Amino acid sequence: MKAKNVKASFFLTGNFYRNENFKPLIEGLNKEEHYLGPHSDKHLLYCDWNKRDSLLVDKNEFEQDLNSNYRELARFGISKARAKYLLPPYEWYNNTIAGWTKEQGLQLVNFTSGTRSNADYTYPEMGKSYRSSEEIFKSIVSYNETKPNGLNGFILLLHIGTDPRRKDKFYTQLPKLIDYLNQEGYELVKIDNLLGHKI
Repeated sequence: MKAKNVKASFFLTGNFYRNENFKPLIEGLNKEEHYLGPHSDKHLLYCDWNKRDSLLVDKNEFEQDLNSNYRELARFGISKARAKYLLPPYEWYNNTIAGWTKEQGLQLVNFTSGTRSNADYTYPEMGKSYRSSEEIFKSIVSYNETKPNGLNGFILLLHIGTDPRRKDKFYTQLPKLIDYLNQEGYELVKIDNLLGHKI
């Protein structure tokens, strides 16, 4: 991204922020003015996969976990006021979670559906759920070429790390993807710029 002069948004768990092995990476991203925000402290599953309206955490657990995530952000000089967007863990939530997020003065965000970009965490042993980097890339191109508004306003989700069993890391395709998006006339921006809260 640095070579392509692109800024991105990184939503990381408290566990990631407090891991000393990742400290140089986080400091580098912060120095380069990428957006750094919360993704919960312990990567909790907020609600049932099959009964989405069934909560698996109560309000106190939600708030304590989120506050712990923000304490880790603060260690890097990032205040809650500067990181107003929350990407829910597993990208899975319901109306109650959205309401609790709003009560915290935050805005819940999620990836835009329609491409396979978020499937870059899969690995071959997952069987039919596995998506290769080629398939993921083609899904992005296909969406852009077949939808009336293309990828305008689109939030593409990629994972900063994946299971060791996935040898075909999609993040190695970032230079190619950035070049494609630039050639298509897109401006790549951070989440706060996209949604109007510039920091």
